[in-house]
Amino acid sequence: MSFPKVRKTEAEWQAQLSPMSFHVLRQKGTERPFSGAYWQTTQLGLYRCAGCNTPLFHSDTKFDAGCGWPSYFAPIDPERLIEETDHSHGMVRTEVMCRQCGGHLGHVFPDGPAPTGLRFCINSASMTFEPQE
Repeated sequence: MSFPKVRKTEAEWQAQLSPMSFHVLRQKGTERPFSGAYWQTTQLGLYRCAGCNTPLFHSDTKFDAGCGWPSYFAPIDPERLIEETDHSHGMVRTEVMCRQCGGHLGHVFPDGPAPTGLRFCINSASMTFEPQE
């Protein structure tokens, strides 16, 4: 499956995104644990990339990992994500980015629940939430 790339200037991204979303998505920042809008959300719905609106995670894969960030055991479609090795902050982790706009979302770890054993630890500021009724 191919995804059209979203290309914008830094000024266009800054005009579109909140300061925190810009920091996370475009500067590979992170929000403080237990501070994001969605870490405690339990409502059914769809989580989309705040940069390009790509559907990324469904609430039925969300779980409480106790880490302070929204956590999911699987994306809607793994092809919607890019994974790269991240050597920042004195550790080796796997960074997760949106394939369509290249925005930094968070990291994935191999300590999640069944059925995947994965924990996608995603910044709330990198997403929007679309509730289901």
